[in-house]
Amino acid sequence: MNGRRLTFAVGDIHGCLGQLETLLTGIEAAAPGGRVIFLGDLVDRGPDSRGVVERIMAGPQNPAWQWLTLKGNHEEMLLSARKGVAEMATWLLNGGEETLASYGGAIPLSHLVWMTELPSIIIERHRIFVHACVDENIPLEEQGDDILLWMRMDPNYSGSYWGKHVCHGHTPSRSNPRTVGNRTNVDSGAVFGGVLSCAVFDDDRPGGPIDFLVTDDHGLR
Repeated sequence: MNGRRLTFAVGDIHGCLGQLETLLTGIEAAAPGGRVIFLGDLVDRGPDSRGVVERIMAGPQNPAWQWLTLKGNHEEMLLSARKGVAEMATWLLNGGEETLASYGGAIPLSHLVWMTELPSIIIERHRIFVHACVDENIPLEEQGDDILLWMRMDPNYSGSYWGKHVCHGHTPSRSNPRTVGNRTNVDSGAVFGGVLSCAVFDDDRPGGPIDFLVTDDHGLR
């Protein structure tokens, strides 16, 4: 992959720190530098949400790499519950209990502020990166977090997406990572016994990924 400007878009991590570390090692072995975009849902359900957040907040050790992080619906649930905007019980039943346990019961303010400031979408010349997906029936600039963080896609659907390729997570499946037309889903259900995956894009070339990297508890494969 040398000689190309590459972006590695990572699916839902959900506290699976071991798989994340293995995947990051594989990404850095695949290219001398580039970008990593985390597509949200760093927390909840898995064993080490705190470790995942701290690892990503710390950023890459190699200056040849840039990391960008998007907000997922689980970050939104956490923040809403902590602010009292939504029911705490709803978040706890959807993986919040595991997150609080990893933090010893208290999430640092710096982590909450960092999550609050995460963007919900990245729009580029060739691609759209987002946690859940986008609704092509609504102007892109009018779409809020109710769509960008929560929308569920039919696994076999692809739209035109304003001539761009959409890469997202949010809807887990053992058949992911998978590209259908102009859409790639990289939520491969790591926390449900699946794999943690990322899609590899050539920044200068339109269209879908040129490769996938996947890892499970046994390593990269």
